[in-house]
Amino acid sequence: MAKLEEKPRKFLDESPNVGVATTLREDGSPHSTIVWVDVEEGKVSFNTARGRAKSKHLERDPRASLLMVDPNNAWKWVAVSGPAELTEEGADAQIDKLAKKYLGKDEYPWRNPAETRVKVLIEPEKVDATGFDE
Repeated sequence: MAKLEEKPRKFLDESPNVGVATTLREDGSPHSTIVWVDVEEGKVSFNTARGRAKSKHLERDPRASLLMVDPNNAWKWVAVSGPAELTEEGADAQIDKLAKKYLGKDEYPWRNPAETRVKVLIEPEKVDATGFDE
């Protein structure tokens, strides 16, 4: 497994920049969506709900990648790829944490009681990063 170095980890964890998560459809074609990004115990993470495309794809094929680019400097970015694990444990707390980071709100404002939140954790097999030499 690859290690997420400190500066790229902090960039992913602390910057309120969206990421692009990519999963694989049943036919093997990529499916990319914008996500809020978190880091937990060296794993890159995002949140979704059961039944959505991302969770369906990852339940079938756990390969995933995530890219975050600094909107003020396109040459500063982090890309992480590896197998993803889905868990409901801590997923509700995570979406509230992400709402605070991205919206400044204590709770996720679009919570749907009919949905089951899922935390996605990507184990870094490959990490590419640039723009962290300053």
